[in-house]
Amino acid sequence: MRIAIAGGGLGGLTLAQVLHRHGIDAVVYEREGSRSARPQGGSLDLHPESGQHALAEAGLAGRFRSEARPEGEEHRILDPTGRTLIHHEPQPGSFSGRPEIDRSALRDLLLDSLPDDTVVWQHRLVAATPRPDEGWELTFHGGHRTSCDILIGADGARSVVRSLLIDVEMTYVATLVELSIEDVDRRHPDLAELVGPGNLWCVGVNQILAAQRLGDGSLRVGISLRAEGRPVDTYRSKRALLDIFEGWDPRLTALIEAGDGTPTPRLIEAMPHGTRWASQPGVTLIGDAAHLMPPVGEGANQAMLDAAELANQLAANPADPDSAIRTYEEAMFGRIHPIAEMSARVQAMMLSPTAADDIVRFFTARPAEPATAD
Repeated sequence: MRIAIAGGGLGGLTLAQVLHRHGIDAVVYEREGSRSARPQGGSLDLHPESGQHALAEAGLAGRFRSEARPEGEEHRILDPTGRTLIHHEPQPGSFSGRPEIDRSALRDLLLDSLPDDTVVWQHRLVAATPRPDEGWELTFHGGHRTSCDILIGADGARSVVRSLLIDVEMTYVATLVELSIEDVDRRHPDLAELVGPGNLWCVGVNQILAAQRLGDGSLRVGISLRAEGRPVDTYRSKRALLDIFEGWDPRLTALIEAGDGTPTPRLIEAMPHGTRWASQPGVTLIGDAAHLMPPVGEGANQAMLDAAELANQLAANPADPDSAIRTYEEAMFGRIHPIAEMSARVQAMMLSPTAADDIVRFFTARPAEPATAD
């Protein structure tokens, strides 16, 4: 059973590692040139029932605890005047909730757990075609070709593998603009104090200015705006962003002014609720390729849980992988549907005219820790 995994993100690597623990080899084809080819983004809060469960299935629970930052669960929510609306403080040193871990640290943890030849770098899948007998012929950018018996798409929002199963039209749900502030404790101690050890949300009308502490001493600043028809290049200057937040407390907009380099905007898209496909032999999807959702804290967690559940099904039924895939897909569809609906509601709530009041009601009505962006 030759298994190819398209995509070396958190889902694809978790899948490879859980399969490896079951004695099943897989090859991960990753478009990036190396693990350090680009920044991996901010930090994640791993949920006990999904992300942490998947890491336990991968045999990495102990290493996760050594890398995670439980203090990163601290969450401050302010209004545009700087008034504190919510301040969630986790129990010091406790791993009972949703401890934060930097994406780069989590990816390194997974990469280091795998045999050296598992990940094939600089291999971007561009096409997959059925073989005459069974399995798939894979073609990569640059012309390299190989084949496999089972193809698993862990290749994200713009999945090539997804097109083998279903044609989906994405919905534009928001614009996210990102900045980074390096060495914040030394260079901007006032901003370090404002954000604290975890996450800060400054919630206005149809817009959020957020910041997140990373383990390397930097801040990741994110600006979320409602979906509009404005060109994304509109948001590539600090001046344009400061104009959007005119009238806000200068202590908050200082997060934009202090950003290193040029702002990086991107469109946030989501797949339609209830997306599913008819199961086909030898191919399936996990993570964003299967169920792209607004980034409100579930994407990476669900991708890793997909990976663990699919790997366990394949290990339990190696003689009939197509049946294992069908069993995984049916369970995944049922699990994801309410989570995707909830994510859409939270996204809409966060970028609404009444967001501040709605968020306060949301988090005070339920004891669960606030989500952080995927």
